[in-house]
Amino acid sequence: MKSIRLTITQFLYKTLKTFQRILKYAPIQRFILPFFTYSIISSLFGILTFTLIQTLLDVLFGKNEVNVSVPPILKWNNLESMVDYFNYSINKFTSEKGKVKTLWLVCGIIIFSVLISNIFRYLSSRIIESVKGFTVLSLRKTVFEKALKLNLSFFNDKRKGDIISRLTTDIQEVENSIGKAFSAIFKDVVLLIIFFIVLFWRSWELTIFSLLIIPISGFVIGSLTKKLKESATDVQQNQSNLISLFDEVFGGIRVIKGFGAEKYIIEKFRNENEGYFKSWLKMLFRQEAAPPVSEILGVTLVATILLYGGTLVLSGDSNMTASAFVAYILLYSQVTRPAKEISNAIAGTQRGIVAADRILSLIDTESTIKEIENPVEISEIKDKIEFKNVHFRYNNSKEVLKNINFTIPKGKTVALVGSSGSGKSTIADLLPRFYEVTSGEILVDGIPIQNIKIESLRKIMGIVTQESILFNDSIKNNILFGSKFSEKEVEEASKIANAHQFIIQTKAGYETFIGDRGGKLSGGQRQRLSIARAILKNPPLLVLDEATSALDTESEKLVQESLAKLMKNRTTLVIAHRLSTIQNADEIIVIHKGEIVEKGTHNQLITIENGFYKKLNSMQEASN
Repeated sequence: MKSIRLTITQFLYKTLKTFQRILKYAPIQRFILPFFTYSIISSLFGILTFTLIQTLLDVLFGKNEVNVSVPPILKWNNLESMVDYFNYSINKFTSEKGKVKTLWLVCGIIIFSVLISNIFRYLSSRIIESVKGFTVLSLRKTVFEKALKLNLSFFNDKRKGDIISRLTTDIQEVENSIGKAFSAIFKDVVLLIIFFIVLFWRSWELTIFSLLIIPISGFVIGSLTKKLKESATDVQQNQSNLISLFDEVFGGIRVIKGFGAEKYIIEKFRNENEGYFKSWLKMLFRQEAAPPVSEILGVTLVATILLYGGTLVLSGDSNMTASAFVAYILLYSQVTRPAKEISNAIAGTQRGIVAADRILSLIDTESTIKEIENPVEISEIKDKIEFKNVHFRYNNSKEVLKNINFTIPKGKTVALVGSSGSGKSTIADLLPRFYEVTSGEILVDGIPIQNIKIESLRKIMGIVTQESILFNDSIKNNILFGSKFSEKEVEEASKIANAHQFIIQTKAGYETFIGDRGGKLSGGQRQRLSIARAILKNPPLLVLDEATSALDTESEKLVQESLAKLMKNRTTLVIAHRLSTIQNADEIIVIHKGEIVEKGTHNQLITIENGFYKKLNSMQEASN
């Protein structure tokens, strides 16, 4: 039993700690005072009728023992004095106007109390919705910005669907839970305290007795809540798996249809969907069990108090009158409402707590790419870029690059060639610090890139990747990509990239939307837009990673001529599969299995007997 209590205590502590962190993203200071005020007013008027029932019963049923000729002294800071004065006022009204008119007065008080109570309850509900909205706004902004700052290795290890799930469904769950929790903490708890203050004033003996048996219900609810959180964890993970599957399926729909793999995908979806359904149903059954269990415990508690207190009143062992006991029971029955709301909030927020844990784990994730204090800012390449004894491995895998040494002088073009998987693209990814070198260093004008401000390092680079990365926006905005240039400059960049001609032939020209990932364009058109984007940036350093691989022969020739003009007197790192595209490079570096095996110009390398470059060149010439 002790270990169970300890487990529940630890669970509650962890839950409260998570909730406390989430509340940091809520504008609590701005809303807490008005919400607390509205809740207090609503609560006081809500219990007004119940606290005065004894007096009303005594008056209506002839238990008038108040001397109406001597009014008591009213003290606003004394509850007993206020009640005595109310008793006097009601009895005097009854003696002067009669019981029927007193009944009218009572009904009027009830209507007035309910009206005021609900007006302020509505105002407090508005505040809860505002807190939810501002919390989600701040939380989603924080998570999104954090995700963008994480290094590429994080995205390689995580499924995109899981990250999307945390930004959408997980935050939605937090939004649903934050209102329940906020209300429970700042309204229902306060209401419960007020009820017990009044109950202690009415009868401290019965109230202490009730407090002795309340922990039993608390233990039951705590056990149920712990199991509910376990189920909620499974639901969130299964939902994340579903979103990941959706992302993969709709992103690769062409391949699925091309290979006739619809049945395989449908079966995979069916398994994931059923897994989600089973975990969701299990969680829902436990969640729906909380309200009836809470109500049963509440009614049992009231019945126990009724039995115990009723026995005392009937046997004459209590100072309470029958009417006072009835008023006490009616008042105590209202305790179950905030208590039930609190227990329901605890049960109902478990899915939100699990979602919050997933969100916070992303926020707590540290990027492996660290920036030093007061880094150097650069805006150009003055001398050279140098790779010195660079080694690299992904996480705990074997080394991908081994002892890489080469230099890219300012204004020169260096090309990397080699078979697929040799490490060419990895070298290009290390330069803008998408990944951190395992050992060795990369220097720009003698400055290690770890000492350069990441933003300024990447600003001097124009990167065109092997895969065309475009967005569901207009052609113009894809070329601009957040930068500020005139329409004329956009057109000039497009002409250099051999993209202007096909752009003006589209329905809306540069304002044409290109669909998800540029799906409305051909592969060659997408690649030319990517090149235009890099050209517009006019960077000191160009990184071309298989930049012309998706172009047809005619387009490739035209783009190569344009790139040749652009690359003239510009520092360029080219990764090429087609050796014909880099024959004019100032230096060609041949990579094989993560190591540099040959260096030189095209003419030098093809003269090396049994050389790796010569073999590659011969194979490509034969295939052409």
